[in-house]
Amino acid sequence: MTGRPATTTLWRPTGPEELALVRALDWRAWPPRLPEQPIFYPVLNEDYAIRIAREWNVPHSGVGFVTRFEVRSGFLSRYPVRRAGGRTILELWVPAEELPEFNAHIVGTVQVVHTFR
Repeated sequence: MTGRPATTTLWRPTGPEELALVRALDWRAWPPRLPEQPIFYPVLNEDYAIRIAREWNVPHSGVGFVTRFEVRSGFLSRYPVRRAGGRTILELWVPAEELPEFNAHIVGTVQVVHTFR
């Protein structure tokens, strides 16, 4: 009997444009990065995602969302955890060209867990 693969919970603060693209992908993938976005940055804790959604997405577009999703842990081991500030400000840096493979390792769907206006 095989069980569910070991997963890691990730969060992503996002604005309405990116969220609409995720919705169009049936909540199962992140859209390709724009040319000026060479890295996809999921974060490792909810509080950090909330802070970005409130402090960046809301002023930028009037609304900020925090999403949560699961990715196979074994796959994520290729990406070192990056500290983007304090000890709890942790991210993964996924090169844009690796995003399709990253998406293939999402287990389940992307869920909106917070909305800020």
